[in-house]
Amino acid sequence: MPYKRGDVVLVLYPNTDLRTAKKHPALIIQSDNIDTGLPQRIVAMITSNLSRTGPTRVAFTMTSPEGQAMGLLSDSVVVTNNLATVLDREIDKTIGRCSRMDLINSALLVALALYDKDTKWQRKNTLKEI
Repeated sequence: MPYKRGDVVLVLYPNTDLRTAKKHPALIIQSDNIDTGLPQRIVAMITSNLSRTGPTRVAFTMTSPEGQAMGLLSDSVVVTNNLATVLDREIDKTIGRCSRMDLINSALLVALALYDKDTKWQRKNTLKEI
């Protein structure tokens, strides 16, 4: 199945020990223009642990139009500083789509330090829930 950037998928997500894994929703963040020839995707973990806040996390409420489009079953946080490369075969299914990739992109800029500190760039909507 062709997965696209912005798809919310149910995936066997590796735990921090890298020896075990658990099914989690995740957001595909990999560019659609990358053809590695490998059946894998870069994803960001989605958690229902709402205490995980900060400039690298984007919160969505399940009752918002965005949360509903993402297929969320509870209020959730996309954790852009918890990334994994997963094989396509580990993806169960697509459960939704994220329409606010602009917020995800901003969080990724912070998580990966891909911004110019001299411009005093700051992410908007740091703790804003959608």
